[in-house]
Amino acid sequence: MSEYGVGVTLRSLACAALLAVPLSSLFACGGDDDSSSRPADGVDGGSGEAAAPVCGEIGAPEKPAASCEVTIESPPIAGVRHVPEGTPLTYCSNPPSSGDHYAVWAAFQQYSAPVDWPYLVHSMEHGGVVLLYKCDPPGCPEIVDALVKVRDEAAADAICTDGSKRIIIAPSPTIPTKVAAAAWGKTYRADCVDAPTLSAFVGENVGKGPENLCAPGRTF
Repeated sequence: MSEYGVGVTLRSLACAALLAVPLSSLFACGGDDDSSSRPADGVDGGSGEAAAPVCGEIGAPEKPAASCEVTIESPPIAGVRHVPEGTPLTYCSNPPSSGDHYAVWAAFQQYSAPVDWPYLVHSMEHGGVVLLYKCDPPGCPEIVDALVKVRDEAAADAICTDGSKRIIIAPSPTIPTKVAAAAWGKTYRADCVDAPTLSAFVGENVGKGPENLCAPGRTF
């Protein structure tokens, strides 16, 4: 599948979900962001033209001690609307950590091919953490194995009754570093798999989305 890049931000507004509606069809609300903003570099998140990217300022990054350079940031929340699949979308950070997204989310599992950002962002909205890697040339089993170990050693997910964890592993040709991770409102970038800082990122951010759910998603 195609990968999505960086883009436009919307101010999130809270809306009540109707309990009688299936999870896959729940909608949230958002509005234009009138606060100070900056353009974000990146590519369109769908077919056709997207709105001009205007994104809120990201604060000073965290640079924890690690075996390689690690950068952790907290991009402003950039929208929460559910939009039809195929809608052009762009995001404010790379990897994205919030924003409008499709009404379908990606299942919490490992993938061998890239998954489109609007599905992954919805998984983050449900409290998921996405672990990403970029191989050049393709094929980096040592990185994949290290990410799998981080997932396997993560604490059990208290709300996943089937014993699963809200962690996704997938390749991404568009992330700026060899390794990245994202959760709702948080991003992580590194040039290696630094297990201590990546494991801490997972532990601190899983279950932190505005919809704290562990429900089956779509497998890609």
